[in-house]
Amino acid sequence: MALSNGASELKAGPNAQAAAGAKLSALFAGTMGPLIGLVLLCLALSLTTDTFLTVRNILNVLDQVTVLGIMAIGMTLVILIGGIDLSVGSVLALAAMVMGFVAHPDHLNLGMPAGIVTALVVAGLCGLVSGLLVTVTKLPPFIATLAMMSVARGLANMITDGSQIIGFPDWFTSLSIIRHFGFLSVTVGLMIVLAIIFAIFLNYRATGRSLYAIGGSAEVARLSGIPVKSLTNWVYAICGVLAGLAGIVLAARLDSVQPSSGFGYELDTIAAVVIGGASLSGGVGSIGGTAIGVLIIGVLRNGLNLLGVSPFIQQVVIGVVIALAVATDTWRRRAQ
Repeated sequence: MALSNGASELKAGPNAQAAAGAKLSALFAGTMGPLIGLVLLCLALSLTTDTFLTVRNILNVLDQVTVLGIMAIGMTLVILIGGIDLSVGSVLALAAMVMGFVAHPDHLNLGMPAGIVTALVVAGLCGLVSGLLVTVTKLPPFIATLAMMSVARGLANMITDGSQIIGFPDWFTSLSIIRHFGFLSVTVGLMIVLAIIFAIFLNYRATGRSLYAIGGSAEVARLSGIPVKSLTNWVYAICGVLAGLAGIVLAARLDSVQPSSGFGYELDTIAAVVIGGASLSGGVGSIGGTAIGVLIIGVLRNGLNLLGVSPFIQQVVIGVVIALAVATDTWRRRAQ
């Protein structure tokens, strides 16, 4: 009996290790290409600039990608189910303006906690409305979120008639300035924690795995008993909340909010997810890949700034990277 128990434990040991390795690899599924690209990009920039591979600059890159990183987590969920959300930049601006209007002494003066909660609720409602437009009215996600992009941007401008709101409490702005343990600000820590939570959710929860099924085939997922419409609404609502949270983080970084903030962020967000290995047709992607995509965009912008490249040329370079990422996705799907 003892020998048989020992033999079973020996067999279980390698099997358990293999299962753990498989689960870990699932967190970064399909990211080898983007990861190699990130390493090569860092290597090239470290050879061409003296200041890129320094602790201070690396920390700056992390600070700079917090807004994009938080938004990209929500966009990953949307793209996984085969959708798209063009409204995240406008929802970011609307949430930031709502927070400023509710909290600032020159306006409602209800305090920062009330402003933050109200902003997140408004952002979540925007996302929910986009989801309902997709599931109830059967609008294509592109059209539904394009409409929400216009509505949210208009509302953001209406709150203060296009004026910005400046000046927030020191404790709020310090969230993005003070580095705890010498390297980690609260906003960067928030982005990392959210990435870990959603990575675990997608890989180890049945609901998270259901999102992959919806992206693979919504009809097959429905016939399998998955509540496709309900999950779609929740995904768009979560994407909206995360866009609103990104707006709050941006306000902490800038110590101000303005209705024009977040303009064009939706393109960078989609690009980060696709560069990280997600498929625009749905069913393929991971939070680990999105994190790599966010870092690629952040490192690329940072490196081009260090090299003194014109912002206009930077737009061209980012556009080329997006085109290559989408083309790679298309070639991969055709090969399969």
